[in-house]
Order: sequence, then C-alpha cells, then structure tokens
Amino acid sequence: MADLLRSQNNDATSSSYDADDIEVLQGLEPVRRRPGMYIGGTDDKAMHHLVGEILDNSMDEAVAGHATRIEITLHEDHSITIRDNGRGIPVNEHPKFPGKSALEVIMTTLHAGGKFSQKAYETSGGLHGVGISVVNALSDKMRVEVIRDKHIFTQDYSRGHPLGNIEKGGQIANRRGTTVTFHPDPEIFGSKIRFKPSWLYHMARSKAYLTRGVEIRWNCSEDILSENSPIPSSDIFKFPNGLQDFLAERLEGKALITQSPFEGQKDLPDNKGRLEFALSWLDQGDGFIQSYCNTIPTPQGGTHESGLRSALSRSLKNYGEMTGNKKAVQITSEDVLAGSCILLSVFIKDPQFQGQTKEKLANAEVSRLVDTAIRDAFDHWLSEDPSRSTALLENVIEKAEERQKRRAELNMQRKSATRKTRLPGKLADCSRSSTKETEIFIVEGDSAGGSAKQARNRETQAILPLRGKILNVVSATQDKIRGNSEIQDMVQALGCDTGDNCNPDKCRYDRVIILTDADVDGAHIAALLITFFYTEMRALVDAGMLYIAQPPLYRLSAGALSMYAMDDAHREKLLEKEFKGKKKIDVSRFKGLGEMPAKQLKETTMDPNSRTLLRVMIPDMKAALGIQGADIDDNDDGNIISSGEPEKVVAHNDVDDLVERLMGRNAEARFQFIQDNAAFVDEIDI
Repeated sequence: MADLLRSQNNDATSSSYDADDIEVLQGLEPVRRRPGMYIGGTDDKAMHHLVGEILDNSMDEAVAGHATRIEITLHEDHSITIRDNGRGIPVNEHPKFPGKSALEVIMTTLHAGGKFSQKAYETSGGLHGVGISVVNALSDKMRVEVIRDKHIFTQDYSRGHPLGNIEKGGQIANRRGTTVTFHPDPEIFGSKIRFKPSWLYHMARSKAYLTRGVEIRWNCSEDILSENSPIPSSDIFKFPNGLQDFLAERLEGKALITQSPFEGQKDLPDNKGRLEFALSWLDQGDGFIQSYCNTIPTPQGGTHESGLRSALSRSLKNYGEMTGNKKAVQITSEDVLAGSCILLSVFIKDPQFQGQTKEKLANAEVSRLVDTAIRDAFDHWLSEDPSRSTALLENVIEKAEERQKRRAELNMQRKSATRKTRLPGKLADCSRSSTKETEIFIVEGDSAGGSAKQARNRETQAILPLRGKILNVVSATQDKIRGNSEIQDMVQALGCDTGDNCNPDKCRYDRVIILTDADVDGAHIAALLITFFYTEMRALVDAGMLYIAQPPLYRLSAGALSMYAMDDAHREKLLEKEFKGKKKIDVSRFKGLGEMPAKQLKETTMDPNSRTLLRVMIPDMKAALGIQGADIDDNDDGNIISSGEPEKVVAHNDVDDLVERLMGRNAEARFQFIQDNAAFVDEIDI
C-alpha cells in the first residue's frame, strides 16, 4: 500500500502545471531555439537564405533609387560580406530605446525596421523587420559598418548580442552605405559550414536582372573554388534591359514559336505599383516560370502568377474568337503556359507572403491588378503581328487538343479498370469468342443495318449501324469528338482505344469494314469515316485492318442471266460484253443498301467468297506489307485490293498535309485543290 501511495504522489508531481512552467524567451532567443520558424530550417537552403535577407536590404535601397552598386564577397572562412552605397542604417539614438542606437535596435529586436510604413521605402522585400536581426541571432560573428554623414560607424555582434557599443571612426569623404559581414553559427548549422559559390553567384546575377541599371559586383576567394569551377572569382552584373536580357540569355540557341518576346513594363492600376515581364514560347520542350515580388523570388508563385495566367488565356482566347478560329474556345491557362518561358517581377506596397521565407505572394488584389495590366499589353502585342499571333494560337490550340485527348484516354482507362467494357446498344455482335476471322461492318443508316444483320454470318460478322454522316474530326474540337455518340459507339465497339494508346492487338475484330451506299453521299460518309480512323485510330490503318466494302450500284438481268455493276462504266462494259445480243435487259439501280434484299447484299458485299473489299492503306505501308501495287486477289480471306500502277511512296506527314487540305477548316486550301485537280475528273455525279 505504501508503494502505491508513493507512486501516486510521484505521478501527481510529474503532471503538475502552473505559472512556474511558463517560459518567456527574451530578445532573439526564440530565433535560436526555433530557427525553422524564421528561415525554414537549418539545412543548406536555410543557411543561404541568410544571405538573401541581407542582400534584400541592399536591393531595397537600389529599388528606392538610393543605391547604384552592391558588392557580395565570399571569404575563405565562408563568411559573407555585402556592401551597398545606399543611405546607410541610421546610427543615432532611437527615441523609444534611450541609450540605444537605431542600428542596435534593428540588429537585436524582432520586428524593428523602416519598412512597416511607406515613409522610408515605397516598396520593399524585407517588410517584416526580422531579416537582419534573424541573421544576427544565427551568426557567431557579425560586423556592421555604416558610413553616414562622412563618418564610419562600426559595431560587432555574436549570436544576437552586441559585443560593445558603436565605435565612431574618422571622417570618410565621398562614400556612404552599409557593409554587413557575418559567419553562420556552427551551433545552428553544424561544424562543416560551406556556402555554395554557384548558389550565391546565380542569386546575385538574378538580382541584377530585376533592377535595371543597378551594378552588382561578385567576389569569391579562389581557395573556395574548385579547379574547374564555372564560377569566376570576380564578376560584374549590370543589365540595362532587365528581364529582357535575362530571357534572351536563358533562351539563346533554342527554337521559339515567336521570335520576338512579349516583354515590357507597366504601371499597375490605381497607383498600386508596377510590374516588369518578359516571356516567349519554346517550339519544343518544357518551359519555366520565375516570379518575383519586390526582387524576392516566389518559387511557389502566388497571386501575381494567377493574374498573369488569367490575362494570357483570356486575351489569346479573345484573339482566336475575333479572327474566327472557333477552336480557341477550348484554350485554358494550362495550354497557354505549356512550353512558355516566363519572367515576372512585381513591385507593390505592403506585400503579404505566406511564411517568413516569402516563397508565395498572397495579396488577393494583386491578381486583378496584374490581370488588367498584362491583358491590355498582350492584346496590343497580338494585334501588332497577325502572322506571329496566328502561329502562337495554333500551337496553343494543338496543346489544348492534346490535353483533352490525354484526359479522355485517362477517363477511358479508369472506366475500363472499374467495369467491363460497355458495348453500344445498336451493335449486333458476332458470337465467336475469339477475334480470329471476325469482322465488324460499320453501316450507313438503320435500314441498311437491318439488311446487313439479315445477310451476315452471325458467328463471325458484327454490324454497327450509324446515323447519317459522322463528325469531321479534323475540323472539330476534342470536346465535340468526345461528345459525338456515333464516334463513341465505334470506339466502344472496337475496344482498342484512340490516339497514341490505340492498340490493334486489343481490337475486338480482325477487320473493320466500312459499308456505305454506292453513291456520292455514301462516298462522302466513307471519306469521313476514313478520316476518323486515320486521325484517331491510325494504328488500325497502319496494321492493314481497315477496309471499304464495294456494294454494286446496278443489277442487270436478262432471262436467267443476272449480274451486278459497280458503277456506270462497269454497267456499260457488261452491256457491251455479257449482255450483248440480249433483247430485253432489265437494269435496276439500287437507291441504297436498305432497299437491297438481304440475299443480294450477302452475295455481292458480305460473303467473303464473292465480295470485293478495298483495303485502306497509307502509300508507304505497301513496302511494310510486301505489296507492290499490282492486283491482289485473295477471296479466301476477303483481301481484295484494287489494281493500278505502283503508287508513289510518301511520308506520313505528306498524308497529314493532304488530309488537312481536304478535311480541315481552311476552305481556301480545299478550293485550290479542286481547281488543281478538276481537269482530271471524267464525270461528276450531281
């Protein structure tokens, strides 16, 4: 029992919680206890962030027009010196801290600085007043030199505490500014403190791009650099054209969609600040976006990037609608930014960042301000050069269609993974479980479908009737293609997917046969279907699985003799030879497949032993299939290809161009093709 009581008393003591347990951290002690709250951690990235905090103070002086030169020096012991020729940190006594200079207050007190109002700085990056004091807290050695009023003032610090009072030196003429030298504390960052010259070098270079005309000098101890280091020991950065110079350097030697970039400077509406931008689009490859607010990098973006995205997509979409390109309606900001290389820098009053490391801009109104400014400038840029703008628009539309196609393919994969393939209701499927020797007839109209169902071999032949003319996929958007029920019925029935994912091995049939009326309308429907398969299921065409059935146009009979003619020329040939001397010849013209008796349809068009099929081929497929262009007649497998001279071998892109000319939205190209080839037409069926 005594042991139990002692245990209860010990538990009560250990769980006590009163005022004595409340700890109050003074001065900069919170920074040393929890550095991650202020600089994001204690790794290399966080340690380099210290340099950014000091450099941003000098940049604020340059942006405000008070400094023209900044120097960065990386010493052999991996300490850093940053010097500017700005106004210099005030060193007189602070009115709220008797006996302390403003310099010491800034260096040792969180949230002390000259950037909370717009009195000293209209725009600034270090707006929280914690930057230089945090660096002080996390440095084992730090020295600040200020030149003001022709005198030099010096004070040393260690781990957030001053090592003495400010020392006033002698007079210095024709100089001013602030010099800060610090060494990161090994107790915080580890004993092997090593700054990376490449990180600091590129940081300095990017800052110079962000402020036109400012000169940034880089110096690095040669003992730190490796023997073959691409980083020089000294360099000077000065870019009079700002971001335009930056973009030109990044894109040197790369193929671009628009040779001239979209770049400029604009004041934000309502005197809210200003922005600078430079962007272009790569012909191939991935782009990038780098954004800044008051020279502070914002790698996670924010509201300024949102405004840019909105402006570019709206403006380009409006331009497309204005020029009559209906496909522009599908454009999103994702499509516009694909392959784009963007540099965006905004300067605003009182920026609000997410987190002390300032990686994302959060001011809600900035999105609207940037949107308005960029859209106005982009509208003018697009209208200046129609050929340049059209090239950009067509490229973006192509990306939009690729995006929609990928999304549709992904949705199809998800559906296939969660349920069995759903076959369209109009499909009369064959009964054979394997695909060997099976074929599907894509038939024009329900009435023709009814006749075909009666004429088919139910074991190996499937029938899918379509309603009228299908969509012209070359001139249609991906949204319309996905929303077209006839096209979706074909995709579901074949089961082999579309686009790059089309796999002939997954097709549910050995052959796909287009069966339309033997008239002009039927030929038009067949052309639309061939265009669909070439554009959306090219792998089936490449595999030689697409055919066109050849139903007759006429039936000729005289007594017991009965024959079929494929067209007018064939009819005349039969009359002259097979029916020569016959007195009473009955010539009947089939109005459509739906009016052809099932027995005749089977005999002429569907029976593999007596039908004629044309295999749809791309000219350069012949070599792959071992075909030389001569007659091929193999009634056993129904593979009959029309005879003729050996065809010229052409590349796929030549066929692409022809399909675009004949089926695309450019009516002028189609009209020119008709004019060029009208003389070769023997007769026209009107």
